Amino acid sequence: MGGDTDVGASVVGEEYDVIVSQRYLGGNGCSPGAIARTLAPERGRADAGEAHQMATTPGRAFPAGFTWGTATAAHQIEGGNTNNDWWAFEHAPGSVCAESSGDACDSWERWPEDADLVAGLGLDNYRFSVEWSRIEPAEGEFSRAALGHYRRQCEGLRARGIDPVVTFHHFTTPRWLTAQGGWESALAAERFGRFCTVVATELADVMTMACTINEPNIVATMGWHAGLFPPGKTDKDLSYAVGANLVSGHRTAVEAIREAAPGIPVGLTLSMTDYQLAPGGEERLASIRHHAEDVFLDGTVGDDFLGVQVYTRMLIGPDGWAGYEPGVPVLDMGYEFYPQSLGNCLRRAWDYTGGALALYVTENGIGTTDDTQRVDYVHQALAGVLDAIAEGVDVRGYTYWSLLDNFEWALGYRPRFGLVEVDRATFARRPKPSAAWLSAVAAANALPD
Repeated sequence: MGGDTDVGASVVGEEYDVIVSQRYLGGNGCSPGAIARTLAPERGRADAGEAHQMATTPGRAFPAGFTWGTATAAHQIEGGNTNNDWWAFEHAPGSVCAESSGDACDSWERWPEDADLVAGLGLDNYRFSVEWSRIEPAEGEFSRAALGHYRRQCEGLRARGIDPVVTFHHFTTPRWLTAQGGWESALAAERFGRFCTVVATELADVMTMACTINEPNIVATMGWHAGLFPPGKTDKDLSYAVGANLVSGHRTAVEAIREAAPGIPVGLTLSMTDYQLAPGGEERLASIRHHAEDVFLDGTVGDDFLGVQVYTRMLIGPDGWAGYEPGVPVLDMGYEFYPQSLGNCLRRAWDYTGGALALYVTENGIGTTDDTQRVDYVHQALAGVLDAIAEGVDVRGYTYWSLLDNFEWALGYRPRFGLVEVDRATFARRPKPSAAWLSAVAAANALPD
């Protein structure tokens, strides 16, 4: 596969092989559009009652107070977010995106319906993001209407017994900031801090937790080396600067949120991969881990928690990615079915940070058209969480990605991560059997045998 071969290359060099080829190019070099066209319709629908019965079989208990949630992101579900860099990227001539986000899941209007779904599943928290370009459509001009919208959303969740977990930046940046250089500029951290102050002031008494920046390592990789996220550049030197500026933005945001919303736990959510050693890959493995994860983990010192987000593993040999292990299933999106990766990454995050931060699984899930496979994946992933807890890792909650089948960035709408299917023509929501299964697990606070 492509990518730099020199030891010490950054996340946007060696990690390019992992994330691009597996998570966004399907592992076989196909374009996002090609992947979108090849995924099959939903299959493997089990009876919801059967799924519930399976989940309520007595099994291994999670600690008292363990939290259960699901997640979305503004641009992926709201629709009509025309003032950010992603909308411009989707509509640029020759865009690599399979399709436009368009109306998404119409959740700007239908958020009460989404909140009802979360409540109906009995989950105690919902992680969602606020859209910066709606709240600050022009530099220094803040929309009271948009702030009021997100406040009402938090209030609506709380009225349903759901804790609002607010992400302040989930991949999208206002166009006015990108015109000033975006995250290539050190000014971005200051602008982001100002935004966080305004939003945290508005939501201080209605949000439960605050996540600063979602997966800054993915932002740097996809946008400044792979060319698959805005701004679509392939400049390694810029990627280094962007990574540093994102870490600075996180630190600035932590300070801003703590000052504006005292007592609200605040932390980073990081994409992690279960990197495993193949013969001869010791140096590459150490380099990849350092540049893909550790430089960002170093930026979490003093935070209240770390959000760990895991989907698969990666075998690393002397030349980087060593390919798939024979006999291990490969998903529609091109990466291995390897739910054990979650427990392994939780252990690594805990060890690297010296146990200084409480860990939450803020994303974990599977993009599949086979809902039975989804249940199998989550069951095995949760078993890994229990194993890590038994070993002394402080894991306090699990959040499934995603509530809805939504806009999956350059891949468009065909990847199916959701617990709930969304009709692309009518926006009608229909929970899948996997939703009933996870609901029963959360209600029992235990994993069936």
